Amino acid sequence: MSAAQRLDEARELLAEHPVVDGHNDLPWALREQVRYDLARRDIGGDQSAHLHTDIPRLRAGGVGAQFWSVYVRSDYAGDEAVSATLEQIDVVAQLIDRYPGDLVRALTADDMEAARADGRIASLMGAEGGHSINNSLATLRALHRLGVRYMTLTHNDTIDWADSATDEPRHGGLSDFGREVVREMNRVGMLVDLSHVAATTMRDALAVSAAPVVFSHSSARAVCDHPRNIPDDVLALLPANGGVAMATFVPKFILPAAVEWTLAADENLRAHGFHHLDTTPEAMALHRAFEAERPRPVATAATVADHLDHMREVAGVDHIGIGGDYDGTAFTPSGLDDVAGYPNLVAELLARGWSRADLAKLTWSNAVRVLRDAEAVARDLSASRGPSNAVI
Repeated sequence: MSAAQRLDEARELLAEHPVVDGHNDLPWALREQVRYDLARRDIGGDQSAHLHTDIPRLRAGGVGAQFWSVYVRSDYAGDEAVSATLEQIDVVAQLIDRYPGDLVRALTADDMEAARADGRIASLMGAEGGHSINNSLATLRALHRLGVRYMTLTHNDTIDWADSATDEPRHGGLSDFGREVVREMNRVGMLVDLSHVAATTMRDALAVSAAPVVFSHSSARAVCDHPRNIPDDVLALLPANGGVAMATFVPKFILPAAVEWTLAADENLRAHGFHHLDTTPEAMALHRAFEAERPRPVATAATVADHLDHMREVAGVDHIGIGGDYDGTAFTPSGLDDVAGYPNLVAELLARGWSRADLAKLTWSNAVRVLRDAEAVARDLSASRGPSNAVI
């Protein structure tokens, strides 16, 4: 089969089994670039000059469900973090209202299947970082009522009850309150997301959680030794838990040669007064100037496929998915430049001998099953106990 034929087959497969992407930071990009002025970033048309994401490219990429990240930076704290998260939730609602022919609100696995049958993109939300709840289980429950269906326990900084992968540990994983957060997430039906957390936090959460967990955007540490990735012993725990690890596309997490380059590029941003995660036009101009002097190592779809091959081998094909992290990263792999690129990844996996049945699990079925299983656990738990009012 030629490369063109594989790409045609990939598009055909995605028409039936579209991508459920675990993580897209479009809401934060809209906040940073235009302060939520959707008329200035009309994603109903081509926004490739500014964003990785717009509706025509989501359609071209075969995306059938998107977990929109309602992320706020982890240097936001207390009520400021809660308010900013609410603003992020609000812009997702605005997007759904603005593009009703393409996007539809989804809260359940059944909603996801209904959206697929209707030819619309199921729009779910994930909060990125436990700082978003300001140590309040009532706030956690409020976010769930507003439609948030996963919470990443930390972002880049260790918080009062959980250790991050990229900060100094303070708890040896989860504190007692952190374990109670996981239990309450199980009770309400919010998926526990273990991207960004320390390996100790991953293991603690898996030991506590009665429901399947997700890694919304993390790849394999054995393939690229970065603390944001998942160790093999943790991947091996997923079959018993029922969870899903969704491989990310961020070059600094998947390509060893890109790790050192990105550290230097981030330091260059900070030296010029920018946050290292800034992707505004001004920050990207600095990145481009840095890259002109020091060429950037470039990941490809094959790089991501290497991670998926390994994750399938260790965790099994029922426990893997895709979480691109588009609009949350300055750089993307060649061939996966934006949300239109998913067919290139599927074509690469077809070339490696992945079956259509396995690819359908990767793109659609595994993620839908995890949410459905979490809903079932929540029904059982909520029937046997009420809301937790634990505090630190």
